[in-house]
Amino acid sequence: MRLKSAIFVAALIRRVQVEGASAYVVRKGSEEAGAIFVKVSRLDGTAALYGPAPQSAFDEAAPADRMFSVLVEAGRPEQDADARIAKEVRFDPDLFVVEIEDRAGRHFLDIAPG
Repeated sequence: MRLKSAIFVAALIRRVQVEGASAYVVRKGSEEAGAIFVKVSRLDGTAALYGPAPQSAFDEAAPADRMFSVLVEAGRPEQDADARIAKEVRFDPDLFVVEIEDRAGRHFLDIAPG
């Protein structure tokens, strides 16, 4: 059974805070099943963006409830991540956007291989 999006987001924010970084809900989506996008800002003008991995990335035996894939590589200008988020919002207005601020660039997510 998959966690509701709002519960996953709350748990992610808590995990980030426990590890000494900051995280915020920038856009609140559908509490039940909204897609989740995570922007990681290194606080130097660069950012990375992670979004839901394609279903093909999931394995029946995979322990992760949600898998993510890289949409904007780390080290790109923050505007690149913002532009991709704007594009995704036009496609699906019910999505969550979480922003993590961490100088080390940690994302705290399960990343799909490939």
